[in-house]
Amino acid sequence: MARMIFVNLPVRDLPRAKEFFAALGFGFDARFTNDAAASLVIEEGSIYAMLLTEPFFKGFLTKPMVDAREATEVLVCLSAESREAVDGMLAKALAAGATEPRPAQDHGMMYGRCFHDLDGHVWEIMWMDPSFNLCGG
Repeated sequence: MARMIFVNLPVRDLPRAKEFFAALGFGFDARFTNDAAASLVIEEGSIYAMLLTEPFFKGFLTKPMVDAREATEVLVCLSAESREAVDGMLAKALAAGATEPRPAQDHGMMYGRCFHDLDGHVWEIMWMDPSFNLCGG
């Protein structure tokens, strides 16, 4: 069986968070979605973000929860197929209510932009030139 990843993120308003990510083109796995949690499908069969209401999220913690509007707890970075796909994802995110905290970063072989979702979580969208080899070999 292939390894899967589930990134768990607290959200203040689950219906609003689901609406936001649906506007970006993502779907949800109904088997793992209820009033306290929504399973955001990033890549079917391998990558998911669990959007958890703050009270439900806190039930898994032994340390205080970080408020992503005040501090950064994680950078979630997703690859994109092209520079245009990076810009397209950002356009959707901004139209759905995200904010863009800094200008695009263009390093030639890598191009990325980032947004803060409705709860302040940082999402990096990155394109990397598949022909680039950092080691030169």
